[in-house]
Amino acid sequence: MMKPIRIFLADLTYNTVTLSTDAFPLNVGFVASFAKKEFGEQVEIELFKYIDELEAAINSNPPDILGCSNYCWNERIGLEMFRLVVEKNPNAICISGGPNFPLELNEQKKFLKKRPEIDIYVPIDGEIGFSNFIKFVIENKNNEKLKSLLHNQKIDGCLTINSEGDLLYSIASLRTSSLDDIPSPYSMGLMDKFFDDKLAPMIQTNRGCPFSCTFCTDGTDMVRKVNQFSIDRVREDVEYIGKHVTPSVHTLHISDLNFGMYPRDLETCSEIAKLIDKQNYPSYINTATGKNQQEKIIAAIKKLSGSLRLRMSVQSMDENVLKNIKRSNISVEKMLGLAPAIKNAGLNTETEIILGLPGDTYDAHVKSLRNLVHAGVDHVESYTCMLLPGAEMSLPQERKKWGYQTKFRILPRDFVKLKNGKNVLEIEEVIVASNTLSFDEYKEARQLALIIFVNKIGIVYEPIIKFFTENGYSIFDVFLLMLKNKNSSNIKIVKIFERFLDATLGELWDNPEELEQNYQDDKEYEKLISGEDGYNVIQFYFTQILLTSMNEWTEYFIECCNKILKELLSNDAKSRVFNQICDYCRGLSHNVLGENRMSTNPTYEFNFDIEDWLKKSNQKIEEYLLSQPVKYQFKFSDIQFNQLEDNLKIFGNSSIGWTSVVKNTQINYLWRKPQPITPILSNKQ
Repeated sequence: MMKPIRIFLADLTYNTVTLSTDAFPLNVGFVASFAKKEFGEQVEIELFKYIDELEAAINSNPPDILGCSNYCWNERIGLEMFRLVVEKNPNAICISGGPNFPLELNEQKKFLKKRPEIDIYVPIDGEIGFSNFIKFVIENKNNEKLKSLLHNQKIDGCLTINSEGDLLYSIASLRTSSLDDIPSPYSMGLMDKFFDDKLAPMIQTNRGCPFSCTFCTDGTDMVRKVNQFSIDRVREDVEYIGKHVTPSVHTLHISDLNFGMYPRDLETCSEIAKLIDKQNYPSYINTATGKNQQEKIIAAIKKLSGSLRLRMSVQSMDENVLKNIKRSNISVEKMLGLAPAIKNAGLNTETEIILGLPGDTYDAHVKSLRNLVHAGVDHVESYTCMLLPGAEMSLPQERKKWGYQTKFRILPRDFVKLKNGKNVLEIEEVIVASNTLSFDEYKEARQLALIIFVNKIGIVYEPIIKFFTENGYSIFDVFLLMLKNKNSSNIKIVKIFERFLDATLGELWDNPEELEQNYQDDKEYEKLISGEDGYNVIQFYFTQILLTSMNEWTEYFIECCNKILKELLSNDAKSRVFNQICDYCRGLSHNVLGENRMSTNPTYEFNFDIEDWLKKSNQKIEEYLLSQPVKYQFKFSDIQFNQLEDNLKIFGNSSIGWTSVVKNTQINYLWRKPQPITPILSNKQ
């Protein structure tokens, strides 16, 4: 019997200071399971997630074929692994695949010529193209010039550069239409090694996206059709995960691009709900919820006991911007109009907005933010626009049309020192100005983004925001005032804003070559290790506020509220009500991440049933007057404490580690819960 072809397949994550991405490598798992089905004992496949494990395996016994997934967060480490494997085995073939790849043939040619480490590229779905490649290798296994032959041969679903420097490609079969033809990597045992107390399981129920967003790598015609796995297949994977997941892992990833938008998704939710009922897992589901059909998504979320948040990704609310990014077919108004109903159902909502999209202006961006805040969305997150090679927005003609001014920065936590001494880091290109947005406006918008991020994350300031709405005031005016007065606030808050702006500017570089070269210096690289450089600036400073300054932030927020409400609060009755609401928020936000947080439990007295009032959308707080005052103590439950501690074991007790802990913790688990220590006697019937 012929010796099997040894294949390493990797979907790499960085874990130098903390895990960068904690999802199982399901993508290469699918590629492996399909290849095993097709070729059986002719192939020997090993999967990798961790860089050090792959590096060690290559050094000790390099494979015949190395395949690496190509996303914006692991492209450079993949190229470095290709260089390493060829050093150890010059005949090794390097194959790459994933969405981080240009759309136009001429740009694809430039991409591959600039990356000679890649022998073969498989775009879109990887299973068929990879198997066609393996078939060719098996048929020509004894050819001494296999690698050269490969570069001069068209293979369905693959691209390569031939010896003349031309692009060779055949796109007869890019996608897998019948997804159940791909065996489950779980049931084949390929995922077992990744149940390691650190990584979180991932499932996929469908592939494809019906939308055409120009900033997204999934906005192309090639992936327009949505294909589905059967519900039986999904059920089997969920049940398998339930039997193998460890108690310290609380997250489940769903890789669908529009989860909840399709009727069949409710069946998936039912299967996950059974798992939640059985073993309280997952407590947090990370997925992209659908962009239309929000009623269906609400039904899906209700089934999942609050572990899934409705992510209403509007990106902009400006009609011109939406038209420019081909997103006008997504009903933003209808999406946001459902926010009150979602809130009444006891569910949380979040939305994303992108700064710097084509035609975006500072005023349009701020207006979009104001509208989102007024729509009652729980959490509003603003991103800097990233230019991805596989997105329409990054095409040369689009860059010229909109006058993009771009900079380069390190992707948060994505860096490593290899055994050979090479420092590798991932770099992204971002838009910081255009022909409609100045760089100064970009800086101002980023500071406003931090304010909104902190003030609109979870339930912490919901009572104050509700009071503003009831009395006809705009909470967004408070956010703008916090931006305007930031330099005259508490010294801790002044320092937070100063360091945040310094970090926002300091992370930007003019070109990727200078950035990469800078961190080859070990003294500079040490700044990445220590957390001085290379992190998500907004997430990091939100976490720093939680760790060091949350009480001061709350007081600054209340101070600005008082200035906006000055006329209203001249009424003593209104002032007393508002003061009690502020005390409630002080209780929720007190010492949320301190080591002694379980023992520092503040107590406040209230004349109103604020908890009950928060559950109602159209009744004023004055209607919730209590027969006698009640005292509440604000505490963390053991469940809240343990989830944070479990995540801390995974991500590490460092500034960067805490940032990942916060990001991967159910939002409302961050805040204290009010516990009555005297009976509640309400006048309300």
